Amino acid sequence: MSGTVHQQPAVVADSILDRILELYAVPQHGLLTETYPVNPNHQVDYLADGAAQKQKQEVSFLWPYSGVISGVVSLYKETKDSTYLSLLEGRLLPGLDKYFDASRQPAAYQSYPVFAGHSDRFYDDNVWLALDFCSLYESTDNTTYLDKALLLYEFIYSGWDDKLGGGIYWCEQKKESKNTCSNAPGAVLCARLFTITGDSVYLHRAIDTYQWTKQHLLDPSDHVYWDNISLTDDISKHKYTYNSGQMIEAGVLLYRATRDTTFLRDAQQTAEGSFKHFASNRPTTDGEQLFYPSSPWFNTILFRGLKALYAEDGNEAYVSLMRDNAYYALNHSRDENGLFGNSWNKPSDNRFKWLLDNACMIELFSEFSSLNQK
Repeated sequence: MSGTVHQQPAVVADSILDRILELYAVPQHGLLTETYPVNPNHQVDYLADGAAQKQKQEVSFLWPYSGVISGVVSLYKETKDSTYLSLLEGRLLPGLDKYFDASRQPAAYQSYPVFAGHSDRFYDDNVWLALDFCSLYESTDNTTYLDKALLLYEFIYSGWDDKLGGGIYWCEQKKESKNTCSNAPGAVLCARLFTITGDSVYLHRAIDTYQWTKQHLLDPSDHVYWDNISLTDDISKHKYTYNSGQMIEAGVLLYRATRDTTFLRDAQQTAEGSFKHFASNRPTTDGEQLFYPSSPWFNTILFRGLKALYAEDGNEAYVSLMRDNAYYALNHSRDENGLFGNSWNKPSDNRFKWLLDNACMIELFSEFSSLNQK
């Protein structure tokens, strides 16, 4: 790819990781905080309706913690530097174990560490981790990681039933909606398990999950995905970058598995629709520039799909914008601690910087390392 010469992306990713491990550390638990600095009045806004907040929230919820794992898994994949595998095996995965709940079957990760008692278990939280374990297996050939991905697969698909004709719920304890964020990465997971194992059961399930999501949650007017459908058939028509990103990636993986060009065409249409829907001009110190929305982790997941599609069709526009956005954020939006907020075009007014807004940048910059390899 052509364009501006930037600082080496893996070096950037490593520097972000160092800041996170230093600033967010909770040594007594071997985990990380939800924000830096810690906000004593913090209330997370991404749990299911009615889910209990942890009144003494000493550490982060699972979702942002898993974002750090995704970043380090990517760094190990891209660099093959054993330092990252040692960090995973010596610190981050033992920390992850503290969220693991085997008292409810199928076993899975819950949203807050088990030392605080039971908390809700989300199918999407677990699918992001299953995808990380697939990547770790592919990078190490250590079957422990494949076994963990398969264990989580069992939990994820225990959330599939015949209501609405199929589909995976969002939350095990509150089976009220079936969301793109659990089904689209579910299709990606199944496609990857098929690639790894060669077992056609996973391919068929990938296709079923993909088709169910496309049938129920695709906006046919622009090929961008809605958020969820309730059991009463009401569609929540909010659109987030990660939902479309995972359907793009699923489409690419299914095209590779089947050579059915319908999947590739779907991916291209959703990528184009996402670019038109989500990218908009925002003010910067250099005048208005085009940016993806103020949702860094969602954008990182979109990039997974865009990068996979770029490897197939060589269309640079979508991945180039993401790369340019990330480097602009690196150079113009960080605070005095070197931390990112949720807006890439300017510094954030919120002094409490969310772990996930920073963790996702490890993965994003790491993945830029192999962007030229089509």
